[in-house]
Amino acid sequence: MIPEYIEHIGIAVKNLDEAISYYENVLGLKCYAIEEVRDQKVKTAFFKIGQTKIELLESTDPDGPIGKFIKNKGEGIHHIAFNVKDLREKLEQVERKGIELIDKAPKKGAEGLDIAFLHPKSTFGVLTEFCEHKIE
Repeated sequence: MIPEYIEHIGIAVKNLDEAISYYENVLGLKCYAIEEVRDQKVKTAFFKIGQTKIELLESTDPDGPIGKFIKNKGEGIHHIAFNVKDLREKLEQVERKGIELIDKAPKKGAEGLDIAFLHPKSTFGVLTEFCEHKIE
């Protein structure tokens, strides 16, 4: 099971506007999309650098996953996301190998991706996301 590529790196931020300003004005990157994912209680902003994207994540609810993350650990890298084909099968494969899943089935994420997370207890402390681009 080899992921195709790093889809994005998720970074938790307290203030999306301030973080966007840093990435645009200091690093020279261009924010190409801002999106709210209500069921995940998060607002996202995306930047592309080479083939990889940076996803900034601002909590829309202090009790949401990003709100809790920032409260416990502060701002910073939240997760790494790998693009995979046949997401359901990949989840079954890693679960058979003893990896604890946060999501046993894909759910909808930002940019229309199907996503699922692996528990950091099973991935050496790194919250890992699998993403699949669905062609409809």
